[in-house]
Parts: sequence; structure tokens; C-alpha cells
Amino acid sequence: MAAQEGSSLPDSARRSPSKELVTRVASAIVLIPLALVAAYLGGWAFALFWLAAGIAMMVEWTNMTKVEPLRPVQAVFGIGFAVLTVLFMTGMGFTASVLAGMAFLVVGTLLARGGTGRLWAATGFLYAVVIVVVPPIVREHPNLGLLGLLWMFAVVWTTDIAAYFTGRSLGGPKLWPAVSPKKTWSGFGGGLVAGTLAGFLVAWGAQALGLVHPFSLRNTIILSAIASVASQLGDLGESALKRHCDVKDSSHLIPGHGGVMDRLDGFWAVALIMGLVLLIIQLAA
Repeated sequence: MAAQEGSSLPDSARRSPSKELVTRVASAIVLIPLALVAAYLGGWAFALFWLAAGIAMMVEWTNMTKVEPLRPVQAVFGIGFAVLTVLFMTGMGFTASVLAGMAFLVVGTLLARGGTGRLWAATGFLYAVVIVVVPPIVREHPNLGLLGLLWMFAVVWTTDIAAYFTGRSLGGPKLWPAVSPKKTWSGFGGGLVAGTLAGFLVAWGAQALGLVHPFSLRNTIILSAIASVASQLGDLGESALKRHCDVKDSSHLIPGHGGVMDRLDGFWAVALIMGLVLLIIQLAA
């Protein structure tokens, strides 16, 4: 999740920034090594890690948007995500995965009540499926693999951290106060610069170690900047959804961060870009 600078609440009503920061850091100390170990292991361990994350995001989305009947819709979508994971890990192919995904999307959507409920159900499936399928595809891709994941992690995490501290230190004009009153343009700029640099350093380090990567250093800088902006836009989009649903956190699963959506909104946006690029390549092949 990108920067959470400042606060719109009175001092007496908000949590101490130092206490909030300690909680966020403690959660990160647990979550970041877990994500890195899963990425290093790859295979089923990695796929199941992101399956769990995707199911959690879908549950949070449908809870917030009050889809009914809630549990049956969540069960259909959760089973659908599990089937997609199995199909990918057993090498069943692109067409089979697309057909299976569409089938579970249609069934779960039709199960929901009302036009608005069906819309929220469908968008919840499409939102979460990005997290279920894209990271494992990147991990197994011959031209991306672990290096591609490390690049994604580096850009998103560095953007998040730099935006948080830059925004708190410099303050200044708000980025989009109607959606997220805590974020500032200084935080956005700090996150963009740091995230771009982090993405470049991953590629440069890989090149220095003699590893093959699919993009030139110049193109890596461009892609890293785009990904950093996307990461921050992903956070704004999730903030807009929470404001629309009148909730503070997507859930209270992760101390200091809220829910899985709160933690992965920026990574989701970068995964979406990667997924679209790989889809275009797949369709053009």
C-alpha cells in the first residue's frame, strides 16, 4: 500500500504515528520474508501463497460491497481460484484456464442478487484473479522468473516506503483529498523517484551478476516509473472503494495495514500491468 501521510483526524482521535509505524514495521518483518521465501521456492508453495492472498482479497471485496448471498458467492469464486491454480500448475494450458475462469465468473455472478450485486460480484472476481494467476505466471516465465518478481517487489515496496516517509517529512499539497486526504504530492514524487531507482538497481545488479533479463536498462527505468505510478494509483483506487463503501480498512487481518487489499493494492496494479503485457504476448504468438 502506498503512502499514508498525515491525518485528517484530530490528535486525540488518531493513533500515535510512532505506534502506528512500529506496528507497520512489525507486520512487514513477518510478511516480507514470507513473500520472498515463497518466491524463492516457486512451484506449488508460491502458487498456494498467492491463491490464499487472492481468496482473501475476494472475500474482503465482497464483504465490503455487501454481495448477497455472501457465502455461496465467495465459495464459488474461491473454488474457481483453486481450480485455476491447479490448471496452471499442472500445465493444462491457456485456453482451458480461460474457459474455467469464465465459467466460475458467470456462475458466481448469476448467483448474486440484483444488478448492483452482480456487478460487485463480477468485479470482485476479476480484481482478485489478477493476484491469483499473475505472480505464479511471472515466476514460471522463462524470461522473467524470480528476477521479474524481485523487480515487482522492489518497485512496489520502495515506492510505498519512500512515499510514506517523504510525505510525512515534507507534507505540502494533497494529492487527491476527496479520495485519500492523507496523501501528498511530495509523497507521490518521492515514491516515484525511489521506486524507479529500485527497479533500475534490480536490473543493473542482475546484469552485473551476469544474469539475463528481458529489458534494457533504459527500458527498465521507463517500466519502473510506470509501475511506480501504477502502484500509487492502485492504492488510490482501493481508497476510493473503501470511501464508497464507508469502511476504514478492507479488514483487520494485518496489524498496522488493515486487510490484504490494503497491503496488496499497489502490487495488484503492477501485477495487472504485467498480466496485460503477457496476455498481449500470448495472443500475438
